[in-house]
Amino acid sequence: MDLFDRLAEERIREAQARGEFDHLPGAGAPLDWEDWSRVPAESRMAYQVLKRAGYLPPELEARREALALVGQLEGLDTQKRERGLKRLALLNIQQTDAGLPPVTIADAAGYGERVLAKLGREPHR
Repeated sequence: MDLFDRLAEERIREAQARGEFDHLPGAGAPLDWEDWSRVPAESRMAYQVLKRAGYLPPELEARREALALVGQLEGLDTQKRERGLKRLALLNIQQTDAGLPPVTIADAAGYGERVLAKLGREPHR
């Protein structure tokens, strides 16, 4: 750290100690951090417009479908489960072609319990 960085950090710590940051708008709320560094500069605005419109690229839409499918497989009868596993295999091919990791049944295992724990509730038994 150079002198300017140390001075800035010291001033920030002093302001925190005085409570100057305690009542800022949005205090306690998560930051809306978007890392656009991997998107070419000339494409960023278009990507932001598509994101705000709720559009997902096909590979991420396939991932969303695969995760939802994995969550549904447990309650299906044998024939529907086999069809679901075949669909999951196809979606996983799309995932690996897009450079994403495949979705496994273990990805959904315990998901509901983790959500309930986050909400501070007990799972139904």
